[in-house]
Amino acid sequence: MTDTLPSYIDDRRARRNVWFLVAAQGIMGAQMPMAFVMGGLAGQMLAGNPILATLPISMIVLVSAFTAPVISGVMGKYGRKTGFMIGLLGGGVGAALSAYAIVSGSFLLLCVGHALTGVYMAAQGFYRFAATDTASDDFRPKAISWVMAGGLASAIVGPQLVIWFGDAIVPFQFAGGYAAAALVNVVGVFIILGLDLPRPPKREKGASTGRPLKRILRTPAVLTAMICAMVAYALMNLMMTSAPLAVVGCGFTTDSAARVVQFHVLAMFAPSFFTGHLIARFGVERIIAIGLTILFGAGLVALAGVDLMNFYLALILLGFGWNFGFIGATALLTASHAPEERSKVQGLNDFLVFGLVAVASFSSGGLMNGVGAGDPVLGWTAVNYAMVPFLILAGGTLLWFVLQKPKFAPAE
Repeated sequence: MTDTLPSYIDDRRARRNVWFLVAAQGIMGAQMPMAFVMGGLAGQMLAGNPILATLPISMIVLVSAFTAPVISGVMGKYGRKTGFMIGLLGGGVGAALSAYAIVSGSFLLLCVGHALTGVYMAAQGFYRFAATDTASDDFRPKAISWVMAGGLASAIVGPQLVIWFGDAIVPFQFAGGYAAAALVNVVGVFIILGLDLPRPPKREKGASTGRPLKRILRTPAVLTAMICAMVAYALMNLMMTSAPLAVVGCGFTTDSAARVVQFHVLAMFAPSFFTGHLIARFGVERIIAIGLTILFGAGLVALAGVDLMNFYLALILLGFGWNFGFIGATALLTASHAPEERSKVQGLNDFLVFGLVAVASFSSGGLMNGVGAGDPVLGWTAVNYAMVPFLILAGGTLLWFVLQKPKFAPAE
């Protein structure tokens, strides 16, 4: 079997790329928790209508959803590095524009700046896939897991940059934080240049691009992976976007909100050191199921009270649940399509994932500020009840897949 592997499959090369992708996830990825901490609070500060407070964050994920298939196509034609550089350009310009929006007091410019940050978010989503490009089947889940573990650094660096630089440009709160986020993208250029990824081969006229997308989507493993990834990511975003508003609304400080998000992002990525090993040992379906169960537990803890400790524990559980659910779904997806189908499957997957995340993000502001006449406790309660139908959908799909799995051939 080994002698039939493509020449670019080399785990030594894959390990080297993983280290660069870990650095990319940790350093450039820091701008994402920064945007999520500042976006809702800055939006609430500038928006005329408090229901629109989380619109800047919604713009990130909405643009990310529509950009992901485009970035995937660019990568399929010109290589991963080109797509990653486009992401850095979007992130840098977007953060700089957001800083200017704060200074000029423009909510519209703040939304545009966050929309450009969505271009970076779309590109960042492919770090986990790039880790598998030169990896063997055995190393693939570990490669995904290790790259996601790089988010630990972003969990520490991002919120800390908000605390250090958020008020640096007096009297414009958050402008300094956005300026710091812009500089993060400049550093990222040097990291991306260090990657050693195979350039996509020129496709000969008439060469196969794999199965039609409609047929791929009828593959139970692909369908299950996409639904579970969509739900895990969307529910994580729904709750995380609301959390800073709920924490501050319940009488705690902005620094407390930043630290709650910091612990949450740490919990998102800390399990990545062993998630790949758990998948290899216990199977991807069990790990996804555990992730969905932990997400349910996060909602229960949040509903139990609005003490600061409830926020910390709920957001930590939310991070763990996302990690198992999303990495498990990614591993299932990468094992369920052929190499020549990579661009269209991965692009569609991230379009669907970030599309639902955009809906969750915008709904978050509506639930927080629109339920109970803006009462933060009632809004936070509504956010957590909204998780239930989506968890039932993902859990039901996963159960169907497990029960039906013996009926399907692996290469279907």
